[in-house]
Amino acid sequence: MNQTLWLIAAIVMGIAALAAAAVMYKRIVAESAGNERSKQVAGWIEEGAESYLKKLYSALILVAGVLSVVIAVAFGSQGGEKGGLMHGIEMAICFVVGAAFAAIAGYIGMMIAVKANVRTAVAAQKGLVPAFRLSFDAGTVMGLATVGVAVIGMAVIYWIFGDPSYVLGFSFGASTLALLAKAGGGIFTKTADIAADLVGKVEVGIPEDDPRNPAVIADNVGDNVGDVAGTGADIFDSYVASTVAAMLLGASMFSDPMYAFLPLVVCVIGVAASLIGVQFVRVKEGGKPGTALNMGTILTCVFLAAGMLVVVALTAIPWAIFYATLIGLITGVLIGFVSDYYTSDEHKPVLETARVSGSGSAVNIITGFSYGLVSVIPSVIGIVVATLASYFVTEALMPGSGIYGIGIAAVGMLSVSGMIVSSDAYGPIVDNARGIAEMAGMEEDVIVTCDKLDAAGNTAKAITKGFSISAAALTVLAIFHAYGEEVVAASATLTKLNMDLASPLIIAGVFLGAIAPPLFSALLMLSVTRNAFDMIEEVRGQFRDDPGILAGTSLPDYAKCVGMAAHGALRSLIGPAFIAIGAPLGVGLLLGPEALGAFLGGAIITGVILALLMTNAGGLWDNAKKFVETGQYGGKGSEAHKAAVVGDTVGDPFKDTAGPSLNTLITVMSLAASFFAPVIATLSLMK
Repeated sequence: MNQTLWLIAAIVMGIAALAAAAVMYKRIVAESAGNERSKQVAGWIEEGAESYLKKLYSALILVAGVLSVVIAVAFGSQGGEKGGLMHGIEMAICFVVGAAFAAIAGYIGMMIAVKANVRTAVAAQKGLVPAFRLSFDAGTVMGLATVGVAVIGMAVIYWIFGDPSYVLGFSFGASTLALLAKAGGGIFTKTADIAADLVGKVEVGIPEDDPRNPAVIADNVGDNVGDVAGTGADIFDSYVASTVAAMLLGASMFSDPMYAFLPLVVCVIGVAASLIGVQFVRVKEGGKPGTALNMGTILTCVFLAAGMLVVVALTAIPWAIFYATLIGLITGVLIGFVSDYYTSDEHKPVLETARVSGSGSAVNIITGFSYGLVSVIPSVIGIVVATLASYFVTEALMPGSGIYGIGIAAVGMLSVSGMIVSSDAYGPIVDNARGIAEMAGMEEDVIVTCDKLDAAGNTAKAITKGFSISAAALTVLAIFHAYGEEVVAASATLTKLNMDLASPLIIAGVFLGAIAPPLFSALLMLSVTRNAFDMIEEVRGQFRDDPGILAGTSLPDYAKCVGMAAHGALRSLIGPAFIAIGAPLGVGLLLGPEALGAFLGGAIITGVILALLMTNAGGLWDNAKKFVETGQYGGKGSEAHKAAVVGDTVGDPFKDTAGPSLNTLITVMSLAASFFAPVIATLSLMK
């Protein structure tokens, strides 16, 4: 295979994705933004989202600057073939570029979302079909831009340096920013969402997006900075991390350089498949948006499989690569549909949770949590099957290459990220559209149409998060092996990692790793509750001090709530950031590289289980609430509705803050371990 031609193809395909996104963006912004009232509401949301991102990115620039200096010094002080000051500077540059590219992916998503939300609401006046098309096309802008930027970045860095370890630096930068962007955005959005729901819907009894609610603009801003900008950076990170893990394995396990850049080949075909697949996502009048989104995902996977089949048949790529990619694709789809089953209002878990809500909040929460626990089982079995199948199929056809097959399966699972991100971004866009429709005083049938779109968006987000979490599990297994290779290569004493559970250091590492995801989740959710408490008091205070707000004669102070959410989110990131980067490095330096390997193993297990539980349970509670709001079991204002709102409030930080951040956490910890493996092997106190 001609490496240069494929690298050129990757860059060209990335540019094609960005060009298609630009064309769609131009077409979307040409649509009507409605009357002065709808434009005013959309302007408040856009202003708040841009303000928060500026503050977040300003803080992250400082974090990236400090870490880049640490990286330059740490790698610059290393001896050997890759040591020296210039090596340290190059690695620091790759780190900064990765962080910058992830920031760009998130910003592009936010930019299109705040333009498309109001236009979707206006389009909903014409019916479900035009509103769905506009909102999904807006999500597609983000999806294509994310994979376009990622493929270009990876291809250019690999072309310049010819070494996957530099792409690892790029990935580490992307992951670090993604973790903080996703966690910060998640804290922001759920702070406002909980305050708006508990005071507005439960205490005062006003509708969800009533303009009299002081927290309503902050809630809608949160959709953009958390579910759009944060998720864009998050999936960018997962996409790059899975690719670089397989690239590292290819470089270490094979003498043929083809295997180092082969994961990029899969990405190129995946971008092409996504470009084609998004064109088929259309809903007919009377059709179901969720079905259209699911069909788009399936067709994109079919196009990728067909593309891989042609490329493998015409080149020297082994058939094992095709089978491993196919295993990853099939597993991703199956796990996605497990999430669909547990979060869709067409299936028993949501319907049963809605039914029992009439018995109170406690029964609603217990039922939803229980179904969330059960949902973990088929997903984990799917991950296990994918791991074993990709390993043994690759091992049978390419002896000694089983681990590489796992890495390729992870790449295959996320190679359709263009479609995955498009479906994910669709959700918050239609959620915002629903809010704007209500705040702008649009007709009830417009709000009903937006509710239909929003319910499909909740399920779509659960499915795409299932893809991401599952891929993260396979990715970190590949990174784990790459970590071992890096440690052994840098160590003067180790010939392989000893992971004997009889060793107290290994057991210590497993336990320390196992508690990291629960602690991380607790810090995020406690931040949400602490910040939400402050905002609840602010909302109550505004209602109490200005009776004209509820009377509709004066406007609430929206900016105060937006500012509170932003400040609370930013101040809450220090602890989670330390766990992600400081904990694995501390374990490695204090207890040794083998204990760090055990730490990663413990973190992977609990991280994946908690992420699946929280994501599925949260989506289930949300759609159970929406099902009651359709008029079932007493409808809005009933006891069942009040209980369902409380359940949804519990699920909000589950599905939008802690859950989706956990797959980024285990990726960041694994990348940090692999990235600093040479330093850990050299400086560890217990070698």
